[in-house]
Amino acid sequence: MSDSEADENTCLMSSESTSQLCPTGDSDTPMERDLDEQTNEEIERLERLRRRKRPEGNDDGQSSSQDNDRPNSNADDDEYDEEEELKYGFKSVMMLIVPVSLCLFVVVATVTSVTYYSQSSGQYLIYTPFHEQKGISKAEKAGHAFLNAIIVIGVVLGMTILLVILYMKKCYKIIAGWLILSSLLLLFFFSFIYIQEILQVYNIAMDYFTLSLIVWNFGVVGMVCIHWKGPLLLQQIYLILVSALMALVFIKYLPDWTTWFILGAISIYDLFAVLCPNGPLQILVRTAQERNEPIFPALIYSSTIMWGIGMANENEPGRTTEEPVNTEAFDQVSDEGDGPSRSEASHAVSALAGQDRESNRNYEDEEKGVKLGLGDFIFYSVLVGKASSYGDWNTTIACYVAILIGLCLTLLLLMIFKRALPALPISIAFGLVFNFATSELVKPFTDELASKQVFI
Repeated sequence: MSDSEADENTCLMSSESTSQLCPTGDSDTPMERDLDEQTNEEIERLERLRRRKRPEGNDDGQSSSQDNDRPNSNADDDEYDEEEELKYGFKSVMMLIVPVSLCLFVVVATVTSVTYYSQSSGQYLIYTPFHEQKGISKAEKAGHAFLNAIIVIGVVLGMTILLVILYMKKCYKIIAGWLILSSLLLLFFFSFIYIQEILQVYNIAMDYFTLSLIVWNFGVVGMVCIHWKGPLLLQQIYLILVSALMALVFIKYLPDWTTWFILGAISIYDLFAVLCPNGPLQILVRTAQERNEPIFPALIYSSTIMWGIGMANENEPGRTTEEPVNTEAFDQVSDEGDGPSRSEASHAVSALAGQDRESNRNYEDEEKGVKLGLGDFIFYSVLVGKASSYGDWNTTIACYVAILIGLCLTLLLLMIFKRALPALPISIAFGLVFNFATSELVKPFTDELASKQVFI
């Protein structure tokens, strides 16, 4: 960017007042030095971003000295990129490990303390018509679980295809109504059942009016944060709680063998849906990128602020609404006078430069933020929660460690390939192996050592 372009960006005034805002004289006042420093910093930052995007681009009008200095600048940019990748790679890992751990902790704590979710009541989901009755062989249980898993995957595939078709046809209101109805059911009905069971377990007396008031406030705030606007931390907390509630429902109403078969089948389905060129989730992500629109906030956990589709501008469907630029300082220009004073001009330029830096910083943070589907949270929690329902802490901890190892490997592959990747296969595969290896091999071995009073 040349000095003339910098002048055009910083001097957004009428031609009569240009001489006052950008004087050509050699003045060295402190105010002008501050403006020059701000302008130079902005130019250097934009130049650095431009070089990062076009590291091999050459301009025809560059001098020989600039050509000689380019290797040094490229080396600095490469070092800067490497530092940024390491920094945000570690940040990405922590941004996902913390919420996943919180979701798993809520589910495990609930399953181990509230017997309502760990004991089977004989009632199952409508998607699992084959039940595990007493007296049948293990082969029959495995066959029934396999059929139930096929039915559940078929339902998931059908609903995903329907969602993709609605999104491609731009039926945003139907999708919003669908997601709002699901959120209402989770935030009001299932949360009411959850709080009621917690009160019964800990023997806490509460009248229905107070309970209804608590559930009402909890649900309304959650609907506002998820589907409209709210603090990022509060939105993330609600998404974690919604995932935990859904996982508890699956643990409660899915048969034992069916749960493990569904976990394996959903991992295979996730591979197909995300990596296949014509997979439903791949089509959804590609369409959202082409339209420059965020995927539904009610389905995605994001480490950065991400607003809903309803906030898109009608004139530009692919653009989200932005905050209007504060032109209050520029409105002070008088039509009768020669222009604003030097102090007013400096405040205006400083305000504009600050807004530009803030918007660019928010955009860069949003680009570097990580996103994870709520379905991944749910099935991670189902695996660890189901393992904890058997009362073996060794198996529970092993499954938790396996989930985190798989998540870290998935993030490593994400940094290498730089494209959307399925988060379930590696973590679920490790979790299943660790679960059965610990429960079938490690637990009997440790029990035998304990019975013999042998300690290692």
